Amino acid sequence: MEVLSITKNVRMSAQKMREVVRQIQGLPALQAKAVLAFVSRKSARVVAKTLNSAIANAENNNGLRAENLTVLEAVACTGFTMKRFIPKARGSAGPILKRTCHVRIVLSDLK
Repeated sequence: MEVLSITKNVRMSAQKMREVVRQIQGLPALQAKAVLAFVSRKSARVVAKTLNSAIANAENNNGLRAENLTVLEAVACTGFTMKRFIPKARGSAGPILKRTCHVRIVLSDLK
């Protein structure tokens, strides 16, 4: 059985998030949780929160055990981009892109 958890509109670029998400793909859920505890990046805290949510969904909604779960899929997709501008020389404007992303984690109890 597959269990899904999604965190949307995280104020961080998907490129930075993907570096952490790739580290946990295919690992057992508890081992992935331990790996994320020692990664010193802001994105690791967001991914850990999403993983904890997926584990809680599996235990409470479907009656699965955390020891049997594996990270089947962990993806960071791009979200919307807020466009802002900063004044530059001679009356022109320079763009600022404030990027967001979505984190999607799928757990499975199948071997």
